[in-house]
Amino acid sequence: MSKYTRKLKKLFETAPEAETAVLVAIIKQSQSELEVEEHLDELAFLTETLGAKEVHRFTQRLEKPDIRTFVGSGKLEEIQTYVTHFEVDMVIFDDDLSPSQMRNLENELKVKVYDRSLLILDIFLKRAQTAQAKTQVELARFQYLLPRLTRMWTHLERQRGGTATRGGAGEKEIETDKRMIRNQITVLKEKLRKIEKQGETQRKGRKGIVRVTLVGYTNVGKSTLMNLVTKSEVLAENKLFATVDSTVRKVVYENIPFLLSDTVGFIRKLPTHLIESFKSTLMEIQESDLLVHVVDISHPNFEDHIAVVTQTLNELGAGDKPILLVFNKIDMVPPMPSEEELMNMSELEVEEANYLDLEKLQAVYAKKTGIDPVIMAAKSGTNIEAFRESLIREVKKQHLKIYPHYLEDVTYDLSQFDDLEE
Repeated sequence: MSKYTRKLKKLFETAPEAETAVLVAIIKQSQSELEVEEHLDELAFLTETLGAKEVHRFTQRLEKPDIRTFVGSGKLEEIQTYVTHFEVDMVIFDDDLSPSQMRNLENELKVKVYDRSLLILDIFLKRAQTAQAKTQVELARFQYLLPRLTRMWTHLERQRGGTATRGGAGEKEIETDKRMIRNQITVLKEKLRKIEKQGETQRKGRKGIVRVTLVGYTNVGKSTLMNLVTKSEVLAENKLFATVDSTVRKVVYENIPFLLSDTVGFIRKLPTHLIESFKSTLMEIQESDLLVHVVDISHPNFEDHIAVVTQTLNELGAGDKPILLVFNKIDMVPPMPSEEELMNMSELEVEEANYLDLEKLQAVYAKKTGIDPVIMAAKSGTNIEAFRESLIREVKKQHLKIYPHYLEDVTYDLSQFDDLEE
């Protein structure tokens, strides 16, 4: 073995391993096991995005969570036995835990406990790049954690410079942590107020130009589409919440300028504190003239994702805006077979193949939104021209509202939008 190989071996032997996690969910009477498994698949993806590794899943059929420990005593004992035997680092629940549930669970399990909101908040904290996004996430995280501090783990380890569990933290230290959090909340609110004031000034300067915003469930390809349209280099990864920062770019199609914004992806059970803190960023959606709703058509639950986004838009007061639906990732959907091929297939084979009648799908959603949806693949560029044609057609409609006589003699001062980025 060479000296170089020995060095490499030593490096990998001493490299820290990813933390391990077990996932927990309850199955309500109105839910099927398959539906809960799909939710846990998403939770596993979130866990991976945080940097941890899923090692096991626990489910229990309950009509409502146990008020003390979320799951029943028997299931909790089963989880505790597994966690102790396999030295698991954390337990992640697919629902939000009350402050008392989190305290009780950490006391019983003796490891870090995450609920869905805290997991998403930590991912946002890890992904935020701009001063505004970092401040928004930190504020939301502190507000969420304040009533949930426990003697087992205060969730402030990253601020303290480590990630290990503090097994012996006392009540005095918890009070110190609470005081520190309250002070931080005050500081962050003031900092965010100043940042938002600057953002408001920037948005006022954009009046007189059509504003288009990309919206959609997380990881549907919005950033990839943004890159394709603007030829910029916005981060696009196959991870949930690859970017949490709002990005704005100037685009000109057929001599008509407009601003294209990419916003944070939505997700099932998005934490309330996070929505509150991100209101200024989500203002891009509220002040847009046109929304481009990107959908991952290859996902088996894409219709549920559409429903989640639609509900969130309604909550933001943007549900009545014009929406251009873009069914993305068409290259990952199996083509519809001929009638003869279908006759030779079993019902199970047809169901598992997840075939889609694209013409019917387009007709259904065209009726719902009033605009013909586009079917494309942003990553490969499939049908990009069809998307551009639909986009400019809808932009023109909005442009005419601002400049009814724009074809006669309209000049634009676009210098204020040069190198535009938030």
